[in-house]
Amino acid sequence: MADEPTHDAWPSSPVPSVPGDVWHWQLEAMHVVSRVRSDLRARIAHPSVSSASTEDARDGLLLVFEELASNALRHGGGDVRALVVAGPAGWLLDLSDEAPDRPPVPAVDRDPALGGMGLHLVAQLSTAYGWERRPGRKHVWARLPSGKPEPAEHRHERLPQPRSGEIRPD
Repeated sequence: MADEPTHDAWPSSPVPSVPGDVWHWQLEAMHVVSRVRSDLRARIAHPSVSSASTEDARDGLLLVFEELASNALRHGGGDVRALVVAGPAGWLLDLSDEAPDRPPVPAVDRDPALGGMGLHLVAQLSTAYGWERRPGRKHVWARLPSGKPEPAEHRHERLPQPRSGEIRPD
């Protein structure tokens, strides 16, 4: 039916590998999420992290963490683990649970007053996101920007290599 709107499902995509400082937590219940969020807030307030990111980006990280963590506990269950990698250009969040057969499903055609809009919020704040099924686990992940321009040395690494005989301007 061409007139029916299409809704994108949460993309199935492997958790990216990102270099950086790795922080991880075990989430036994919902009340633990606020304690872990406070710990994460303290870690990103450290001058080595805060100087490389904006306040809005750090607030976005905390919000996305809370959304993904609460979803893992509510809809996944079992052994829930949170992993955050603080990289040079932002963060990777990876929340995993023991429900590999229950992929994340963004709310469709729901009144926002009824809740369930967390995955839409995560998608808006993230530069990339997805989920991956592994034996006995589901990983739901999101990459978030630092809010600051990427350092020139990292941009240079992404430039295509010149074809032989070409001179690359500096």
